[in-house]
Amino acid sequence: MSAPSCAAPAAPSAGRPAGGPRARRARTLRRLFSRRIVLASAVVLLLTVSAAVFYPMLTSADPGDMNIGMRLQPPSWTYWAGSDELGRDVMLRIVYGARYSLMIGFFTALGAVVLGTLLGMLAGYFRRLDAPLMRLVDAMMAFPDILLGIALVSILGASLWNVILALVIVYTPRVARVVRASTLVLRELLFVDAAKALGVRTPMILWRHILPNLLSPVLVQVTFIFAYAILAEAGLSFLGVGVPPEIPTWGTMITGSLQYADQAFWTILAPGIAIVLTALSLQLLGDGVRDLLDPKLKQKS
Repeated sequence: MSAPSCAAPAAPSAGRPAGGPRARRARTLRRLFSRRIVLASAVVLLLTVSAAVFYPMLTSADPGDMNIGMRLQPPSWTYWAGSDELGRDVMLRIVYGARYSLMIGFFTALGAVVLGTLLGMLAGYFRRLDAPLMRLVDAMMAFPDILLGIALVSILGASLWNVILALVIVYTPRVARVVRASTLVLRELLFVDAAKALGVRTPMILWRHILPNLLSPVLVQVTFIFAYAILAEAGLSFLGVGVPPEIPTWGTMITGSLQYADQAFWTILAPGIAIVLTALSLQLLGDGVRDLLDPKLKQKS
């Protein structure tokens, strides 16, 4: 009778990273949130998004409900952020307004990244398209963002989706510039030459070989443009060419309360704090993502 086998289990290969995908994700998150300021920014954003999504489901209160007898009331247990000139709850309007302001930022970032990535890839990969596309991008970037936004909204008309479209056009050149610079480097690398030698078609090269290597810079641009769009919407509303006043974005709340600023400063202070905290959190989170994806910092760590 043969002796039972006592062989020890095979040791994991030295070249294989310890842990599976879940462990790698955990390490990535630990590196991203190792800085307290980035962790605090993520918490602020999570609370803002959660309040915008879930709070309206938990209450039947209408942000447009008016109580003229309680107009311009300072912050209290009844009105946590005070009331405005029509007796509306400022805190309730901030929570509801977060839906619109975050939606403007999200769709602006999404549209600018999609169009900017497409233009940047075309300009960076095809030499004949580089000059005309980049001259168009240079012409758009020659105008200050707010002036170009005002001109586009004036042409398109003041509405929520027209503001988003105008901001997409304003911020697309930023993404196109970044993507074009990365594509110029990627198209000269060996794996692209190998794909060409194997007869891979150009659309497939762009989709499978160029685009995946652009995700890092594009992801960073998403967070920055998200913040820029929230600030730009507030600026356009302040100048009277943004979202219609009946839509309670943070920008329209500030604009509608300007004439009462000396009597009730909280009507401007509360939405202003919401704008600053959200935009600052997005910028700091974007800095954290950029540091995480920076290959130089990866080598040092």
